[in-house]
Amino acid sequence: MPDLEKRGNPIDRALLRGDVLAELCPSRTILRQATTRWAVLCLLVLRRREARFSDLRRAIGGVSERMLSRTLQDLAHHGLVRRVSHPVVPPHVDYSLTPLGAEMAERIEALTGWLEHNINRFPNADAGRDAA
Repeated sequence: MPDLEKRGNPIDRALLRGDVLAELCPSRTILRQATTRWAVLCLLVLRRREARFSDLRRAIGGVSERMLSRTLQDLAHHGLVRRVSHPVVPPHVDYSLTPLGAEMAERIEALTGWLEHNINRFPNADAGRDAA
């Protein structure tokens, strides 16, 4: 890997260290999927506690079952969330953060905390209330 870092091609160097501004950087996929509204909210809930699907659904107002399921699959795929299925009847699945997910959630919590603290400074905060 060190030999690749010395190469003159700036795209090679950008991809090795993860330059999100580079068009072909794989970190853009993670950025796109792990920073959606629902992914951010899942990470925040799981930062506080392990949770079952139904707990997450109750904690995150407005999320559909389908969207929550897809979001959790994406987060697990990227190694941010751990899914543990217990072989019991009825089925029981627990979700928790991986160490990587906990690291990301800590940074996201700082951003969302800043947003909550400064919400009154945004002139149109209520104008498009979750229209997307």
